[in-house]
Amino acid sequence: MTQSELLAEEVKQAGRFDLGRGYSLYLPRGPRSRGDLYHHGCLSKRVNLADKAERRLLVVELLQRNLNQTRLAEVLGLSRQTLHNYRESYRLFGVNGLLHGYSPSRSVSDELQGRLHVGKRRPGSKARELEALRRAEKMSAKEVTPGELAWDGEAVANYALEETAIEEVLRVDPPTLEAMPQGDESSSQAAAEPTAPERAPAPVIELPYADNHGWEASRYVGIFPVLLVLISQWQWMQRIFRLFGNGWRIFVVFALMAVRDIRSIEQLKHVRREEAGRLLGLGRLPALDTLWGWFHEVAGKSRAGTLLKEFFADQIRCGLVAVRLWFSDGHLLPYTGQNKVHAAWSTQRRMPMPGQTNLVTCDERGRIVTFEIQEGKGNLRAQILKLGEYAREQSLGTPPVQVFDREGDGLGFFSELIRQRTPFITWEKNANQARLMALPATDFTHHVQINGTDYRLLEETRPCLYSPDSDPDTGTVDPPHAFDLRRLVLWNLRTHHRISVLCWEGDLQLSPEEVLTAMLSRWGASENTFKHLQARHPYHYHPGFGLADSEKQDIANPRIKALAQQIATTQGHLAKLYKQYAKTQPSFNRDGSERHNSRHRRLAEAITVSETQLKQLQADKAQLPERVDVAGLSDYRSFKAIDNEGKNLFDFVTTSVWNARRQLLDWLADSYAKDSDRVDLLYAIFNCQGWIRSDEQWVVVRLEPLQQPARRSAQEQLCRKLTGLGARIPGGKWLRIEVGASPL
Repeated sequence: MTQSELLAEEVKQAGRFDLGRGYSLYLPRGPRSRGDLYHHGCLSKRVNLADKAERRLLVVELLQRNLNQTRLAEVLGLSRQTLHNYRESYRLFGVNGLLHGYSPSRSVSDELQGRLHVGKRRPGSKARELEALRRAEKMSAKEVTPGELAWDGEAVANYALEETAIEEVLRVDPPTLEAMPQGDESSSQAAAEPTAPERAPAPVIELPYADNHGWEASRYVGIFPVLLVLISQWQWMQRIFRLFGNGWRIFVVFALMAVRDIRSIEQLKHVRREEAGRLLGLGRLPALDTLWGWFHEVAGKSRAGTLLKEFFADQIRCGLVAVRLWFSDGHLLPYTGQNKVHAAWSTQRRMPMPGQTNLVTCDERGRIVTFEIQEGKGNLRAQILKLGEYAREQSLGTPPVQVFDREGDGLGFFSELIRQRTPFITWEKNANQARLMALPATDFTHHVQINGTDYRLLEETRPCLYSPDSDPDTGTVDPPHAFDLRRLVLWNLRTHHRISVLCWEGDLQLSPEEVLTAMLSRWGASENTFKHLQARHPYHYHPGFGLADSEKQDIANPRIKALAQQIATTQGHLAKLYKQYAKTQPSFNRDGSERHNSRHRRLAEAITVSETQLKQLQADKAQLPERVDVAGLSDYRSFKAIDNEGKNLFDFVTTSVWNARRQLLDWLADSYAKDSDRVDLLYAIFNCQGWIRSDEQWVVVRLEPLQQPARRSAQEQLCRKLTGLGARIPGGKWLRIEVGASPL
C-alpha cells in the first residue's frame, strides 16, 4: 500500500472525509450523526445529518458547488440516483418540494412547482417521474413561459425557471401573491426573462378538479347541486380566488360541512377522504392538521369583512334576495369557554348567557340578506338604522320595510326611523290589553285569512310626541318631534286574542292586509329560518376561537345593587314597624305622662332610626354612577372580545348554502307540487350517492335515481335545470349533473 493510500485510510478512520474542491466533512459518529463541514481547513458550518431535512439541504448545497457526486454518495451512505433526485426536486419544485415531496395525492399549496402544471404530473416513483421530465425537456423546442400557465390571460403567479442558490432561498422569504405586481409590462417582462438569480418562485394557484380521471364512486355527490348553484349564481369561485387564492379549498370543505350537517372540523375524520376530496375538486381530503392550516391561512388574511360586504351587495344587485320586506332578529351564539365575556339574552331559557348576538336580516322568503355578529346583547335598533342607510347606498329606489319585534319599541327610535325615512312595522309593546278587549266587535271591519286562520282588523291612528333629552356636552335641546303612527288591532277569531301592531310606511300606502301579513310573516321568515338552520346546519359552530380585551369594560355598578338590597330590606323592616306601631297603644304614668320604656315609644324611636337610615341609603345610591369600569375594581376580571374572523368566514358559507337551498326549493316547486314534502325531497337529493368523472373539458356528476317516480322525475328536471346554468370553474372546465344508472 502506498503512502498516499495509507494517509487516506488514516483520515477515513479518524472520521474526516475529503469531498474535493477544498471541502471535507468530519463525521466522528457515522453518516447519520452530527458533524462539521470544513472548507480549506476552516470550519464552515455544523450539520446534523440525523435530520432528514438538513441532510437534503446539505446535499443540494454541495452539489451546487460541483462536488464529486460519487464521493459524496459514499460518504453520506446514499445512492447517486438519490442525490440526483434531490437536486432535480429542488430545481423544479423548490425547497418545499425537496423537503416534502410532490406526490399528486397530497396538498401542494406551498410547493414551488416551477414550470410543471399541477394537473399534468405523471404518477409513479420520483425517479421515473424525473426521468420523464428530462425526456420531455429534451423533446420540447421552446421554454414554458408564465403567460402560458396563466388562467384567463391574467398572470396569477410568476415562475422562476432558473436554478436558484439554496442559500438565497433560505435567506430571503419568497414573494407572496399579493405583493407581486399585476398588469405592469416591465414586471411581466422581468418575469418572462429572469435576470436576478436570488428571486424565489411564487406559490402556484391550485385549480379545482385539476386531476382528470374516469368514473369514480362517491357517496357525497349529493352536495354537487349546491356547489353548482354557488358557482353559477353567486359567483363563488371568482370572488374567493381573487381574495384568498388557494383558500378556496377550505371554503368547499365548509360547504361539505354545511350541507351534510358536519358540526366541526374534527368530525371530518369520519369522512371518506378520497370520495369527499374527489367531489370537492381537491383530489383527496387531507388530514385535520392540514385542514386547520388551510383555515388559519385564510383567517390570517383578515378579509372576511371585504368578502361579506361584496357578497351581500352582489345578492341585492343580482336579485338573489328580495328587497320588499326585511325581517331583522337577534339570535344567541353561546360561549362555553373559561374566559369572561359579555352576556347575551337567551330567549329559550329566558336568562342571560355568556356569548354573542348574531343580528340577521332575512327577506320574506327566508333568504339571508345580511348578518352581523355583535358582542353581548347586541344593538338591534342601531342595526335597523344601519340597514336603512345600507338600503339607500344600494340605490334600491323604494326602501324595504323593516319588520322587527318588541325589542325595537320606543318613541325615540320611531322618531329616528321617521326622520331617516325608513318604513317599519312592529308589535306595540306594553299595549293596554283591557282597552283592546273592550273595543266593540263592530269596529273590526277588515277580514283576512292567513294559513287557515281567520283574523279581523281594526285600524286607528296613534299620535306621538317625542321630546329628546338635552345634549350632555353642549346642553342644547332639539325641538320636539310630532308624528302619527298607524295602529292595527288584530283579533284572532280562533283564540279570541287581540294584539296591536304599529306601522309607518312613508309613501308606500300599504293596505291593512299587507301590514298584517308582513307582521305575521316574521315568524316564518326569521324565527323559523333559524330553527331550521340550527336543526340542519352547524349554525352555532365557531372555528378557531381567538380572544382579545374588549373595548366595553363597563358593568352595572355593583355598589348600586348592594345598596338596592339594603334599601329593600330597610323598607320591609319599616313596613313591619308601621304595622306594629298602628296596633300598639301608648302607656301613661299616674301623672298622665307617657312612659319612656313603653312599647309604643320604642316602636316610634325604631321607626325614626330606620327612616333616617333609609334616607341615607337612598342619598348614597343617587350619588353613585350607574356603570363603572371593571379596570378600577380589584375583584373583577376584564371582559374578553371573541375574534369573529373565522366565524364570519364559516357563516358566509352557511349563508350561501342556505340561500342556495332556498333557490333549489323554488326550482323544485315547478316539478313537485307537494309543498309539505318538498324539503324532504331536496335533502334526499343531498344525501344521494353517485359517481363523478373529470376530463379536459367537463366535470360530470351522476346521481343515483330516487325510487318514487314523482321524486325521480323532479330530480331529473332539477338536474337538467342545473346543467343549463352553464357553470364553469377556473381553468375552463364546465360542470354537468345528471341522473342515471351506475357507469361502472
